[in-house]
Amino acid sequence: PVTFRASDGSLVDSEQVTPAHTCYAIPMCGRYVLTISLDLFIKLFGLKAVPDLPDRYNVAPNQRVPAIRQSSGGMRQIDLLRWGLVPSWSKEFSGGLINARSETVNEKPSFRHAFRHNRCIIPATGFYEWRTIGSRKTPYFIHMANHDTMAFAGIWDTWKSPEGEIIETCAILTTQANAIVATLHDRMPVILSSESFETWLDRQVQDPAVLSKLLAPSPAEAMAMYPVSTLVNKVGNDSPDCIVEVEEEP
Repeated sequence: PVTFRASDGSLVDSEQVTPAHTCYAIPMCGRYVLTISLDLFIKLFGLKAVPDLPDRYNVAPNQRVPAIRQSSGGMRQIDLLRWGLVPSWSKEFSGGLINARSETVNEKPSFRHAFRHNRCIIPATGFYEWRTIGSRKTPYFIHMANHDTMAFAGIWDTWKSPEGEIIETCAILTTQANAIVATLHDRMPVILSSESFETWLDRQVQDPAVLSKLLAPSPAEAMAMYPVSTLVNKVGNDSPDCIVEVEEEP
């Protein structure tokens, strides 16, 4: 399970996080925003249909998130997957792994099968990262400078309980941070270009060398960021107020 440090200094297991907790030590990428119209979903990702998806301003681990993947028939579809990948071979279901390093995803037992066979796109409007100065942590909202939708590179897996319950989970791939994100953190999500969607989702493509070429950091000049309220620190806060720009304390 993912472990967070709450504002009172206690360690909180990811499965125990509630709206009452203010969690700081959030791994990259550990919170993001998704506010995309259904029409844009269909146009951008080549989908036939999209379920009614509410705007989300504070998506957190262990929640169900929309992901685009290729069906067995070769068509793209959108499904809700639990964020926090649990490998199919795991004996127990835990909080899962929310991120996978792109540099080693093909080597790690938890990820290598999913990387070759079960890839997905996790759409986002932007994501959060925290700037640490002394004991103060200021959240920033990071987005594309032209406000385009982000397409996080994701992987997924299916876990089956002894009782037969099937749970599909996912993780977001990360890469070395570009110059703008590096002022906050040394890692950032892999953001796929629209030209790479076809290759990334194609389940017939299994060559790690081909796939790895798609996982470079997005150019710093294509991104922007600004400080936001600490409202986002609490999982239960999920409103437009989370992305309102504020002045960072000196």
